[in-house]
Amino acid sequence: MATDGDGVVGFVGLDDLSLDMAASLLRAGYKVQAFEIDETLVDKFVKLGGTRSASLIEAGKEVAALIVLISHVDQINDVFFGQQGVLKGLQKGALIILRSTILPSYIQNLEKRLRGLSSLSVSDACITFDLPLGNLIDNHKHIIPFWISSIREQGIHNRKYDPHALVLKSVYSIDLTDEDSMAHLIEAYVSRGFSEVLEGRTMITSSGRSEANAKAQPILSAMCEKLFTFEGEVCAGSKIKMVNELLEGIHLVAALEAISLCTQAGIHPWIVYDIVSNAAGNSWIFKNHIPQFLRGDTKVHSYRTVVQNLGVVLDMAKSLIFPLPLLAVAHQQLILGSSHGQGDDSDATLVKVWGKLLGANIQDAASAELYEPEQLARQIIAKSTVVKRIGFIGLGAMGFGMATHLLKSNFCVVGYDVYKPTLTRFVNAGGLIGNSPAETSKDVDVLVVMVTNETQAESVLYGDLGAVAALPSGASIILSSTVSPAFVSQLERRLQSRGLKLVDAPVSGGVKRASEGTLTIMASGTDDALTCTGSVLSALSEKLYVIRGGCGAGSGVKMINQLLAGVHIASGAEAMALGARLGLNTRMLFDFVKNSGGTSWMFENRVPHMLDNDYTPYSALDIFVKDLGIVTRESSSLKVPLHIATVAHQLFLAGSAAGWGRQDDAGVVKVYETLTGVKVEGKLPVLKKEVVLQSLPPEWPLDPIDDIHRLNQSNSKTLVVLDDDPTGTQTVHDIEVLTEWSVESLVEKFRKKPKCFFILTNSRSLSSEKASALIKDICGNLSTAAKSVENNDYTVVLRGDSTLRDAAVSLLGEMDAWIICPFFLQGGRYTIKDIHYVADSDWLVPAGDTEFARDASFGYKSSNLREWVEEKTRGRIPASSVSSISIDLLRKGGPDAVCDTLCNLQKAELRGKSFLCRTAASFVSTRIGIIPKAPILPKDLGINKERKGGLIVVGSYVPKTTKQVEELKLQCGHFLKKLEVSVDKLAMKSLEEREEEINRVAEMANLFLGASKDTLIMTSRELITGKTACESLEINFKVSSALVEIVRRISTRPRYILAKGGITSSDLATKALEAKCAKVVGQALAGIPLWQLGPESRHPGVPYIVFPGNVGDSKALADVVKSWDLPSRLSSTKELLLVKRGGYAVGAFNVYNMEGAEAVVAAAEEENSPAILQIHPSALKQGGIPLVACCVSAAEQANVPITVHFDHGTSKQELVEALDLGFDSLMVDGSHLSLKDNIAYTKYISLLAHSKNMLVEAELGRLSGTEDDLTVEDYEARLTDVNQAEEFIDETGIDALAVCIGNVHGKYPASGPNLRLDLLKVKYKQSNVSYFSVAIENVRIERFACLEFKERRISGAARSIWLVRGTYQGTLSPSLSLSRECARACKFVMHIYDAKALVLLELAASIQRGVTKFNVNTEVRKAYMNSLSNPKQDLVHVMASAKEAMKAVVAEKMRLFGSSGKA
Repeated sequence: MATDGDGVVGFVGLDDLSLDMAASLLRAGYKVQAFEIDETLVDKFVKLGGTRSASLIEAGKEVAALIVLISHVDQINDVFFGQQGVLKGLQKGALIILRSTILPSYIQNLEKRLRGLSSLSVSDACITFDLPLGNLIDNHKHIIPFWISSIREQGIHNRKYDPHALVLKSVYSIDLTDEDSMAHLIEAYVSRGFSEVLEGRTMITSSGRSEANAKAQPILSAMCEKLFTFEGEVCAGSKIKMVNELLEGIHLVAALEAISLCTQAGIHPWIVYDIVSNAAGNSWIFKNHIPQFLRGDTKVHSYRTVVQNLGVVLDMAKSLIFPLPLLAVAHQQLILGSSHGQGDDSDATLVKVWGKLLGANIQDAASAELYEPEQLARQIIAKSTVVKRIGFIGLGAMGFGMATHLLKSNFCVVGYDVYKPTLTRFVNAGGLIGNSPAETSKDVDVLVVMVTNETQAESVLYGDLGAVAALPSGASIILSSTVSPAFVSQLERRLQSRGLKLVDAPVSGGVKRASEGTLTIMASGTDDALTCTGSVLSALSEKLYVIRGGCGAGSGVKMINQLLAGVHIASGAEAMALGARLGLNTRMLFDFVKNSGGTSWMFENRVPHMLDNDYTPYSALDIFVKDLGIVTRESSSLKVPLHIATVAHQLFLAGSAAGWGRQDDAGVVKVYETLTGVKVEGKLPVLKKEVVLQSLPPEWPLDPIDDIHRLNQSNSKTLVVLDDDPTGTQTVHDIEVLTEWSVESLVEKFRKKPKCFFILTNSRSLSSEKASALIKDICGNLSTAAKSVENNDYTVVLRGDSTLRDAAVSLLGEMDAWIICPFFLQGGRYTIKDIHYVADSDWLVPAGDTEFARDASFGYKSSNLREWVEEKTRGRIPASSVSSISIDLLRKGGPDAVCDTLCNLQKAELRGKSFLCRTAASFVSTRIGIIPKAPILPKDLGINKERKGGLIVVGSYVPKTTKQVEELKLQCGHFLKKLEVSVDKLAMKSLEEREEEINRVAEMANLFLGASKDTLIMTSRELITGKTACESLEINFKVSSALVEIVRRISTRPRYILAKGGITSSDLATKALEAKCAKVVGQALAGIPLWQLGPESRHPGVPYIVFPGNVGDSKALADVVKSWDLPSRLSSTKELLLVKRGGYAVGAFNVYNMEGAEAVVAAAEEENSPAILQIHPSALKQGGIPLVACCVSAAEQANVPITVHFDHGTSKQELVEALDLGFDSLMVDGSHLSLKDNIAYTKYISLLAHSKNMLVEAELGRLSGTEDDLTVEDYEARLTDVNQAEEFIDETGIDALAVCIGNVHGKYPASGPNLRLDLLKVKYKQSNVSYFSVAIENVRIERFACLEFKERRISGAARSIWLVRGTYQGTLSPSLSLSRECARACKFVMHIYDAKALVLLELAASIQRGVTKFNVNTEVRKAYMNSLSNPKQDLVHVMASAKEAMKAVVAEKMRLFGSSGKA
């Protein structure tokens, strides 16, 4: 509703259309005022409620817009720039809406003058002045101040001191903004809409600069039923008017030629009119002008204006060097007709003049006695005889549909076609087949012939194995091919001589209507022949006409129809090509024409093919070469000159000669495209994303998130999102999703007063009727639940098909606005200037040109969101009534500007407005103020150590998904198990085959998941669609329900579940997993929601990744699966030892063979304990790489954290080799070297190992004794020098230090070791090491020394050092690693043996003080050796016995260390 401040619209000049526009403005709440000299029009205007203005100036005062009607170019100066011109009354920057019939060039000049460029010639960015500068300033004093400051002189060729006397020729660069304009100009072509929807109501085509269009849009929309807006230069309206006049002129002459031809052919003109006006040859001109023509109401002089207008169009085309052959001929014909209406014949009727010109007595023919062809048809059908068997020859596009419909109508049909695959299809449809025309014709009552032309008809009837010879006497032939009337007449005579009857029955309507039995059939023949075939003709037709005049009359009517249809296709091509040359948006041009007088049935049907550049042959171009050839031959025979039809025929011939004959007949447009270089294709351009985004205004500088939070706190409304699939949660986190909507569940949810929750409607796979019923049910429950909770209100966001809007509104009540917000950054969806784009790598593709637009069930054509609304509502909501919020407004005006246009949801709702929102996922998170967080990984949910396989289910068929699946198999094929489900078996085969396929996949998936294998279940990639959207939905349902059943039968709990595709993810969540509630914890990747299933589901707490079919690049699916892949090992040595523990330590077990590795892993899994597998160089020497591979593989396959450590590497070669064998950690033993050499040696290996993220341990000092057959004599042993330790640690950068304080390898003397514990009391103040270790073997520990090591931090981070070696001897001899509790920053290892009670006591105390690792060797080896002493029957028994013996020891130690149950 307009307000007083901006609600006045002025008119200069009135006509009938102006009065309608004014009335509409008044109804919309605007005030209107007008200046007009015609008192009659002024009186009507005042009666409407308008105000009369006394002058041009007064008409423009204080108006938001001034609508000026100009009929001649000479009026411009007076109306606009005269002493009393409208500019005197207009405010600066006012809006002028120009209605005129003047040429585009004059309109462009007017716009330049209004923008302050009166005498300026513009070339690119430079403007040249060719006038005295003084005159420029004097004459444009009202302009200069706005732009003179931005003029930058580029060069002066002739400078003089007297600017008023001489011409100043200078070139200037001018930055003239629209704010500097005297007025904004919009050109508006106003006309009546003639479509069934518009029914004569006003439509407006406007053009102008974007700023002008934005200002004009509300006013223009208020004045018309349909608005077409062209952005850019003005005068699109006058150009569209030219194109429409071209079509009207050609259609007029074609209609007159058609009536002349039917008159000469002896067919009643009114009969032709009645049939053609309901067939493919119809046009608005034919339907509305021919009745007046036949009645003699049309005077010749009434077309003289048409002649003048067509002359203007031809002049424009000449200036563009653009050929218009059809219009040129039509123009000449109309000139000829007009010339006969002068002088004494000035009041002559057109029918009289035209009949005289073409030698056809049209007037008498139109006055002849009439009959009703449909009434004759009903009479024939009523007395038609029973037909038992039908032969059908010609199963092409039309014929197959006709024949199969006869099968559906319970006729027995025998078919024949030269193309064998078609015969197979016909058998599958339930038909019988013959191997020749003769075999097909045996014993039939009626033979239908539906071949391409006369030659083929002759061949199948009289050629080798022809039908005529095999037909039984008295049989009837229905000839439905388009052939000449003369051929039919001659054929009837030939057949009568053999006792056969012929019905001439050409058809019209296309392939779809052929299969539906709704064709238009024009039948002629004897009464006997028609009676014998009446039931067949009735089954095939929606409209059956019986034409009097015998065989040939039906083909005569079809010939007339084809004349018009062919001309209309060719004229559509000529018009669209001209529109493209004029720079018009061809798709918008098409939309205009189909609502105007230039439309025709063929224009509306074929031009979309041209716009889509899709020439898939629905009807081949060569057919019109044939059909118009028939027209020209008959016209020659009947001596009727048909100029338009002949030129159209030549155009089709040219297309056929160019090689396009087998393409769609719309391909005739390529004749124009090839000759002129234009492209009619109406696709929007694909844009470079970076360029487009950089061209946009900068983002609004203030972050509105705090504002949103504040508003949400004060606004108690809950946001309820009705989502037709789970993908709407793409941008939210910590929000709940309901999959059922009982009143009780909703009441419980409302009582918690959440800021938002989702309801998963699961309606995407439903028909629109079922989906609407579902939404009504949900909205009803929402309303009931909200009313039962005090002080609760809510806003609905609808994410679903547009048909659901009415269902929601019917229960929620009418809304103030329906907000559509499809922008989705994470999914690469952008809306710019009303065009919705989909990002594809570095490009922005208009949505209507993407794979998603071609969806069998939910497809669309429009990329422009206004047009999309009209398309989806089937015209109920016209594009002109849709308002848009531009990105310029969003970024320049900010929230307040948006709020003022009722788009800022929160503030607008606080003002009492109600909205229904249909949005992409981004809207919801913004609306409730969610701050994005990083993608969720398994470790964030604490499941990174689970070992079950992950389940990936792919059902989506969009090409993007197929590419993503291929990339997934490429990148993850080495660890992914793949199961492909046959869609053919699920949807197209028997129930038994379907069940077998479901069982097969479910059983294999169970096995794979149980074996810790990530498993991909995917539907076969061949897309199977139905003939209709409903059939496609049914196939989708069968596939989706099968996937549900497969997942339902999988009993193994997966580590995670990923569902690809909207329908797939929805059905799996609700039906297979039985989830009633889930929590959105975040996203697995941008735009890919991650849920945790509720406690009621089959797998409570399992992460559920909802992967939309249309999100991400080709690598996105692989990226997610890789990030959720099982780690090769669940932990590293560093993680095992550094993690803060509670009351347990980890055992490190030396292994020497496969049985040892299996024993450790088996014990660890049984005890649910972490463990370390250690390999000594001597063991590596004997076991080699297979031993390491065995340990690494065992660690990777284990269900608990297992790591592999290389112990006591004493040479560079063995250590360097070990780096690449798969160890997690290693020990560099340079204890046999000097300090300097040990540092260099250790540092070298440490750098290499750290580059591979391996833990490094080293030894300072040397232990005596024997271990693994390596002996160090007592004289070679040396204690750790504490003064060297700091230097050693800092120089080498190691992670762990083994210290010698008197401990030894092997057995101690009876007196025990002589330990120098005092060496551990030194404070390493400058050390880089935060933890130290010592190794002490075979000593009884009565108490622990108080160690005084001090932690030192480097750059704020502490390094951790510990020991990882030692052996067991006797019953229990652990190496102890003490840390934190003992000395905050120290770990050391000791050996103890002897009394168990004392050992257990000391063990518990050591763990309590921070011991993290015990080395176990001797007892495991001893168990192995003991197992070999007992005789076994076979080697496998030896292996099993050894494994069990070692496993028992390992398990005992794990329980002793307290690590059982800690994995």
